Amino acid sequence: MRSVAREFHTNPRMVQRWVARAGTNRLDRVDWSDHQSGAPRPVNRTSTETESIVLRLRVELASFSDLGEFGADAIHATMIERELTSVPSIRTIGRILRRNGALDGNQRIRRSAPRPGWYLPELSAGRAELDSFDTVVGLLLRGGLDVDVLNGISIHGGLISSWPRTSITSTVAVQLLTSRWREFGLPTYAQFDNDNVFQGPHQYADVVGQVIRLCLLLGVTPVFAPPREHGFQNAVESLNGRWQAKVWFRLHHESLLDVQQQTDRWVAAVRRRAGPRIEQAPTRSSFPLGASLDLRSHPVGTIIFIRRTDDVGATTVLGHRFQVASHWLQRLVRCEVDLTNECIRFFALRRHEPTVQPLLTEAPYRFPRRPFQLPS
Repeated sequence: MRSVAREFHTNPRMVQRWVARAGTNRLDRVDWSDHQSGAPRPVNRTSTETESIVLRLRVELASFSDLGEFGADAIHATMIERELTSVPSIRTIGRILRRNGALDGNQRIRRSAPRPGWYLPELSAGRAELDSFDTVVGLLLRGGLDVDVLNGISIHGGLISSWPRTSITSTVAVQLLTSRWREFGLPTYAQFDNDNVFQGPHQYADVVGQVIRLCLLLGVTPVFAPPREHGFQNAVESLNGRWQAKVWFRLHHESLLDVQQQTDRWVAAVRRRAGPRIEQAPTRSSFPLGASLDLRSHPVGTIIFIRRTDDVGATTVLGHRFQVASHWLQRLVRCEVDLTNECIRFFALRRHEPTVQPLLTEAPYRFPRRPFQLPS
């Protein structure tokens, strides 16, 4: 056996195991496949009789228990009450139930996420483009210089823009959005959060700020994401984080000019990498020649607000409370404010059925004719 072990480069104990397995049989009739070590059946495994008792008690308790309980705890208590021998532990009873497929646990249904822009049918279908904008505020350079950043990105094309400034006001935002759209063309939608910079002051009703008026002038539909809701501004919020990681925190900046120059280089590099995606995005319309923002003109067009109803099915739009639907409580709605036809249409939104957006109700709304006042 030692000589055989040396020939096959193994130890004598292994050869002894081969010989014991072969016994007096011919070698071609011996099962040489690997065998699991240990006994064929674990010595501490619950007996078949005990498993049968556990399963039988579960069926019995499910049908006749006064408490209506038939889980591992209830089965264990019943076995002790009936003074059965070899009562397994609660954890063992649970393993017996799981091993025999006798558990009724309901697993959470995980649905796939809806398509980007699912709340706007044309955008979700890929027939329209949306530019999403947001600000990064509260940054500070050495010496006490404040830095605010306006970031923008298109949903389908991934076309980004980033403008560091000392402050982002409505007037500055209008100038920056105009420069972007002159260069790349107009999207169908422009989406914002509910910041005063984009929407206008919230302490008054029927306020349409400069950014909204610019969008309506150019034929771009402004869209406002719901307050304190996740997901609608994910693209631009991700861009905010990327800008801070790749520009703001990665490099040392001596001045605002340094921040702007590094931002321009980073934006150009990102656009080069996203070139194929930008080319495949929906076509943008041309910027109208001679277009200029006249704040004295009465706004026309459509403004979209994504909102959530309260516990009685109502929601607030432009400072006014509207009753949407008594059965649509704490649910998302798309509020289309049609300034031209003087009405607001409310559509139901469901994430798990994004293509079904029925009209819930329509309410009259007339935007007052009054002179526009610039914020002080």
